Amino acid sequence: MSAPRVLVCGTVFAQGLGGVQRHNREMLPRAARLLEARGGELAVLVGRDGLDFELPATVRRIESDVPSAPALKRFWSESKALRKATEHGVRYDLVHTAHLPAPRRLDVPFTLLLHDLKSVASPFVSLARKIGGRAVIRDAIRRAGHVFFVSQALASEWRAISGRDLAHASVLHNGSDHLSLVRRAPASPSFLLFVGRIEPRKDVETLLRALALAADMPPVLLAGAEQGQHGKRLRAIVAELHLEERVRFIGPQSDESLAQLYSTCAAVVLPSLREGFDLPLVEALRAGAPVIASDLAVHRELAADHARYFTPCNPRRLVDAYRALGGNGSVPPALPSWDDAAAQLVDRWCALHAARR
Repeated sequence: MSAPRVLVCGTVFAQGLGGVQRHNREMLPRAARLLEARGGELAVLVGRDGLDFELPATVRRIESDVPSAPALKRFWSESKALRKATEHGVRYDLVHTAHLPAPRRLDVPFTLLLHDLKSVASPFVSLARKIGGRAVIRDAIRRAGHVFFVSQALASEWRAISGRDLAHASVLHNGSDHLSLVRRAPASPSFLLFVGRIEPRKDVETLLRALALAADMPPVLLAGAEQGQHGKRLRAIVAELHLEERVRFIGPQSDESLAQLYSTCAAVVLPSLREGFDLPLVEALRAGAPVIASDLAVHRELAADHARYFTPCNPRRLVDAYRALGGNGSVPPALPSWDDAAAQLVDRWCALHAARR
């Protein structure tokens, strides 16, 4: 089976550290190698803001003036830029995108990867935006040649929202093997670790209130970029609860620092209200760190019985989960890998391409 020439929409790839950036940083080089080995090619449409990570020399860069935001302006500019891509001397067989709205008026099929459904299901989004978001997602899914969800939980959530089964969809887990493994050696004095963007849906507030309830819980390090004014709000809660000596905001961390933190923490605490996948969960599991996680379907899907769970938004149950911890965490026997994910993605692209020939 010959492989397609795939053009990836990369106009939002400058948005900084996070799950989307990690996905593309790990996936694109692997997918490019697999396509090249089969006679295909990978190219990336780069937006006005550029890229926050390097691409292999074998990946063709197509520069454009497409802005990363606002979404509607990006949509119109991106659709036009994708249609013009063949001016670079290559006719692409397939377009791949992981952001919405999905491009229109393409003369080739596109595949769609959905990282989350926060625009239609988050409690922090207005009803009007939820209604509009559902229409946008329905339209993109209807037009896509294939749809990838990053977890079964996310696919099930969309099925519950839309009331429809999707024959042209599959689950494509993110990998877990991007960080170096460091031998577990819990630090003394001990500390708890939160990893993720400091934003409302991560519900760091519940972790802070649990800390205030339990003098036996160790200090907490909060590793992640702060969104808007939410960091300021959490610092006010820290002061209100007199936790200044037990909470540290340490900001985004390098891969090397993250690996070290996972190896030395007493446990990783992930109190999110919702997640599409949750990379820090699989990072922590692979590192052998004990995990305390909110009882979400996606957390159960990825960690099964290798984590301690608590009811979301319930500080007392979080304390109970901490006190029920043992020593080191247990590593699941089969965590997803980036090589497997890239192979699954390329296999689907090739199958879609073959079906059109």
